[in-house]
This record gives sequence, C-alpha cells and structure tokens, in this order.
Amino acid sequence: MQTRTLGTTGPQTSALGLGCMGMSALYGDSDRSESLATVHAALDAGITLLDTGDFYGMGHNELLINEALRTAPAAAREKAQISVKFGALRTVEGGFTGYDGRPKAVKNFAAYSLQRLGTDHIDIYRIARVDPDVPIEETVGAIAELVEAGHVRHIGLSEVGAQTLRRAAAAAPVSDLQIEYSLISRGIEEAILPTARELGIGITAYGVLSRGLISGHFTRDRKLAANDFRGMSPRFQGENLDRNLDLVDALRKIADQKGVSVAQTAIAWVLSRGTDIVPLVGARRRDRLTEALGALDITLDADDLSAIEHAIPPGAAAGDRYPTEQMAHLDSEH
Repeated sequence: MQTRTLGTTGPQTSALGLGCMGMSALYGDSDRSESLATVHAALDAGITLLDTGDFYGMGHNELLINEALRTAPAAAREKAQISVKFGALRTVEGGFTGYDGRPKAVKNFAAYSLQRLGTDHIDIYRIARVDPDVPIEETVGAIAELVEAGHVRHIGLSEVGAQTLRRAAAAAPVSDLQIEYSLISRGIEEAILPTARELGIGITAYGVLSRGLISGHFTRDRKLAANDFRGMSPRFQGENLDRNLDLVDALRKIADQKGVSVAQTAIAWVLSRGTDIVPLVGARRRDRLTEALGALDITLDADDLSAIEHAIPPGAAAGDRYPTEQMAHLDSEH
C-alpha cells in the first residue's frame, strides 16, 4: 500500500482512506455483514485510515467500526487510524438541527465516541461543520486539550474556508482539512487548497466519486430509496442529473481508452492532484472497494489529464453539492 502524510504535523496514512458513513446512514439500507467484511478487506489491503462521524446513524457507525476492529487480525487493528467528525445535532427522526462547537460539548462528544469505538484515543478529531456561535479558536483549543490529555492524536478540520483555516492553524497544529474534492467539485482549488499548502495542512478528500454520481455505475433511471440522501441532492435531480451523467459519459470514453473503469479514473485524478491529498472512498461492498484500490495502479500522464480537463472542465457540474439549507452550514462556501 502506498502511503501519504497528512500535512507537516499529521500522521502517515494509506494513500486511500475508507469513508464509512454509507455503511450506517444516508445512502439507503446497508448490509451489516458486508459492511464488516468490507472494512476487513480494506485493512487487509493495507488501508489504515477509517473515517467516520459520531452522528452517522447516531453512533451506529462508530459501533460498527468497533466491531470490525475487534474481529480483525491484531496486526491490522493496531495499524488502523480512526478519523472522527463530531458536532452535528440530530433528532430522533434523523433530522439535523445544527452544530455545537462549545469546548464542553467537544469533550462530551469525545467521551461518547471513545466509548463507542472501544479505544483510548482518536487519531484525528474534527468538528463536522463550523459552529457559527463559537469561535473556531475555542473549538480547536478544546481538541488541543484532548490531545494534551492523550485522548486525541491530531486535530483536523472539515469544510472550512481559507480564513477559518488560518485562524484555526494559528490556535493549534492542524493535520488536515477534510473537504469535498472531485472532478465535479473543484471549489477548493481557488483559495482553500493553496492556503492549506501554505500552512502545511493536508487534505482528506471526500466525495471523490460525488456520492456515486461519477462512479460510472449510476444510471438515469435509477430509483433511490426514501432514506437515501441523494434523493434530495440537487445534482441528482431532473435535468441536473442528465447533464452530470453526460459528463460521466465523456469521462467513460477516456477510461475505456485506458482500459480502466470510470470510478478508477476519477479516483486516480484526485490522487494525481498532489501527495498531500488522501482520497476517501465510500465503498460499502468488497467489489466496489476492489475497484477503488485499482486506482492506485493508474498513472495519468499529461495527455490523460488534458483529456479529462476537456471532458469535465472546472464548474461543469449542474446543481449545488448540497441542498440550499445545508449549503448555508458550509464555511467553505462563504
């Protein structure tokens, strides 16, 4: 397994990480036994970075990771690194009601996560979205206290803009920024990515397949379950979906010429953007994981990258990446 380092203060991780959210929430029903088998297969392949959130299934995902690690070989378990997002407030019905970044809340969330994960430390800890009522310095300062106490190893951030990134980094060492980055979500390239690089902060890129939209497996006639987040996502709606899948068709021609899959090409593109970027793949099944791992063996040369840029230029996607009310929570978009 290839490795990359998250920033100047962060850990060395596998070049791909496994995003575990879909095993518990937001993409319709999932198969628990297949989810566990997928985590085991990822560990066996050398993936060390497992990404979760305490609000994924209201704790379900952390408990799932706990079970996966308890039943994994000891050597794999010891190498596993867990990245946890916190702060999202949920209702019994599964709704989101805001974010809490108060220092005492940070430490409360961490206490529950450590218990659910069955571990004595969290490798990377980050608030999922900036709490607009709490200065980021206070939230990051609370995580720094958890680091000092040995409960957390590294401080991360999620979906913050360049200005907030600077403020947080001035308050405490930040290992990485987790943010959406893909062929059809390139907003970080203008200011956020250059700022992260200036500050020595790595990037863990989620949504590298845009929630399956640019995986090559999503079809125009696919019916989504009522509990699938994508049913409310602007990019999966009506004419937006048609236009976005047209982009996928253009990418497929390039992938076919290289003898690889669309998903592998999209992941390889993110890998090609810099060794300070670690893509997170949201595989819920072993076959999808195997496909994603194949991206590590793909080299995109200058001609490939030029063709991809022509097929999917920056800003080509139709629709926002989140519904309007959720876009409002993204510090990275303001």
